[in-house]
Amino acid sequence: MTRHQSVWTATHPLPRFEPLEHNVQVDVCVVGAGMAGLTTAYLLARAGRRVAVLDDGPVAGGMTQMTTGHLTNQLDDRYFELEKLHGVDAARLAADSHTAAIDRIETIVRQERIDCDFARVDGYLFLAPGDKRETLERELDAAHRAGLRNVRLVSRAPFASFDTGPCLLFPNQGQFHPIKYLANLAQAIHHEGGRIYTGTHADVIEGGVPALVHAGRHVVTADAVVVATNTPINDRVAIHTKQASYMTYVIGARIPSGSVPKLLAWDTGDPYYYIRTQDDVLIVGGEDHKTGQANDTPERYQRLEAWARARFPMMGELLFNWAGQIMETQDYLAFIGRNPMDHENIYVVTGDSGMGLTHGTIAGMLLSDLILGRTNPWEKLYDPSRVRIRAASEFARENSNVALQYTDWLTGGDVKSADEVAPGSGAIMRRGLEKIAVYRDPQGQVHECHAKCPHLGCVVHWNPAETTWDCPCHGSRFDAYGKVINGPANLDLAPAEPSREQRAA
Repeated sequence: MTRHQSVWTATHPLPRFEPLEHNVQVDVCVVGAGMAGLTTAYLLARAGRRVAVLDDGPVAGGMTQMTTGHLTNQLDDRYFELEKLHGVDAARLAADSHTAAIDRIETIVRQERIDCDFARVDGYLFLAPGDKRETLERELDAAHRAGLRNVRLVSRAPFASFDTGPCLLFPNQGQFHPIKYLANLAQAIHHEGGRIYTGTHADVIEGGVPALVHAGRHVVTADAVVVATNTPINDRVAIHTKQASYMTYVIGARIPSGSVPKLLAWDTGDPYYYIRTQDDVLIVGGEDHKTGQANDTPERYQRLEAWARARFPMMGELLFNWAGQIMETQDYLAFIGRNPMDHENIYVVTGDSGMGLTHGTIAGMLLSDLILGRTNPWEKLYDPSRVRIRAASEFARENSNVALQYTDWLTGGDVKSADEVAPGSGAIMRRGLEKIAVYRDPQGQVHECHAKCPHLGCVVHWNPAETTWDCPCHGSRFDAYGKVINGPANLDLAPAEPSREQRAA
């Protein structure tokens, strides 16, 4: 039976620490215990700073657990596209930063003696059906201008089961088991005197001198705060208009040992497919769509499987499927640095663009330098306050799409009555002027919440593959019962008032 979880959580427990039960004063408070948050905390703790990390789930319990574990300096959005928007020098800095991130992970693995299956592997960018060799040639030239002189054009990737045709070889990439890595990194932070509090929700973040993070009845006082929550929970507008949220889907299937070489691979499609192995499991991802804007999410797993089986006929039983959310910025670069329109001591990291592991490591390196008062060559490149005029058309397109989602308030619901909702599924129902998110659990009990996202008021949509309520505007996500699981919303969906019939009963 296929398990709806990642191969990582199936093969290693998510670490948990005690929740925050008293007020704490530190130099830096990090909100979010994923790749970005823990890397930042680790580097600061190693530099002698007092650090506290807060997370409302376990360590790596957010989008980090949903990764596919690619460590690469091959950019999903292409170097030739990056070069058009930012110039050759910026593309070179981007390449340098992702290369440095892989190197830093390898260094940490060695220094901390972390057993996390880290390996250097080759990466292959191959053509999607209908794409032309010219795409590879343009990317090869741009990659060379960005300083990646060892990238080269080869006749095919070394898969025995299908011929990719011409592709770009990116040597010396990396892969690892992200949960094993972060579990050990958390222990290293603890060893350096840092404190990690899981099961602790950061309710309010206040900049100033000092900065305050309110978590239930307790407060963390800090000189600086780093918000590393995939997308910022402390920012209502400034960042969220400059990036868009997308869901991506992944399957893991058993394969005969040695039948697929250990490597990374991606095609040039949009959305694109991506491939790696973990032990005797083939991992294939893709079928991306804007969060909250697809009605066929279960079929996306089926299409992934069909795509993979056509190319890897040795695939056996499907073992895992899972999905994650990625934040795509409108100019192809992450936002890492001081939060715009906020106090100088509030820092954010977001906009992973499908490369959350290297971006998270870049964030740790860059943010620790900023907090420690050191210069960093990537500061301007990833500055969250940047505005790129050349990206204006993408900015307008994405925000027009967001504006369109508010018309959901003018429509009827998916169903007229909760009686129409099958066990294990959800639907939107109109009740007067309100819209209600109705979930019927597998036992048949109905659970109702207001369908209004607490971030900026869009109507959430049901995702049947993930059994979640997803906001189509800025990507907030909630579990079937309305509990928030991904920002920018930082509150649960509000409970619905009982209907007249329910009150009468």
